[in-house]
Amino acid sequence: MISAAIIGLGSWGQHLVRCVGPDSQLIRFTAFATRTPDKARDFAAAHGLRQIDSYEAALADPEIDAVVLATPHRQHTGQIVAAAAAGKHVFTEKPLGVSVEEAQRAAQACADAGVTLGVGYNWRFQPALQAIHRMIEDGTLGRVLHLEGNFCGPSAYRFPQGHWRHDRAEGPAGGMTGRGVHVVDAMLYLAGPIEQVTAQSYRLVQDFGMDDTTSMLLRFASGATGYLGTVIATAETWRMQVFGSKAWVSVGDVEHLTTWDLTVCRIDPDNVTVKQRPEVITFQKTGTERAELEHFAEHALGRQALARPGGDAVHNVEVLEAIMASIQSQGPVRI
Repeated sequence: MISAAIIGLGSWGQHLVRCVGPDSQLIRFTAFATRTPDKARDFAAAHGLRQIDSYEAALADPEIDAVVLATPHRQHTGQIVAAAAAGKHVFTEKPLGVSVEEAQRAAQACADAGVTLGVGYNWRFQPALQAIHRMIEDGTLGRVLHLEGNFCGPSAYRFPQGHWRHDRAEGPAGGMTGRGVHVVDAMLYLAGPIEQVTAQSYRLVQDFGMDDTTSMLLRFASGATGYLGTVIATAETWRMQVFGSKAWVSVGDVEHLTTWDLTVCRIDPDNVTVKQRPEVITFQKTGTERAELEHFAEHALGRQALARPGGDAVHNVEVLEAIMASIQSQGPVRI
């Protein structure tokens, strides 16, 4: 059993605590540290969390095996490096950093210290996404030709002016840091590394805060192409579609924290002119946030690596950095 402290007990930190619950056999939240303890006191009491006065105190606490970071993006690197120095396993919400140098430094610190680093890309624990991966591996989809997706919603309206989520340094490239990185991670899982991006990003709705409309063209090292949009001043929606030489698959809805359905449409090789009707595949209900944290705990118990220097979590930040560079240059950027 991993005894964990949740660092940052806002809405998402509370969500992670609720998802794990009291019955996990691998990880249990036993303590918390937050900048606003008064706001979290009732929740903490209801979930049996003892208060720790600071992050530094959590790292010094011998009863804490791991820290789970639900903190602003730019704090991640320093907090991860400090956890590694203290010998604590660390799970951080995405992204791993807002620059490649930061992400690599965080991953390297954990590798050097022999502690497990996990990053909160919970989409990988969706049965539908895992099924798509198997269909690529067993040849059902044929060669992957193109991927497209979006992850949109009214995030720009949720927070008042001055909130850290409106800080362009915390959320570069508009909705990419809060939403789009999930789609990028799913694409990396399915199609491998990205070698070129062309991006555009604008603030069209409000006179403050980060950009609200961002779109990208992608080129994968495999030769596949893709595009991605993140609009954070519209109604909630998300989807991803993968086109292969034998079939296409898609996922998407309004709510993304439920268990997804998978739509599959195949070519009939004996009569390619006949339009085939898609089939919808459903899956047993799964809690992806609990699954990712238990996966992290399993690796921490065995002192096994998860996020590694040069791995997908670092490459995701490399893609984000290239998107920012492309927005500035108004042209393609190779990775």
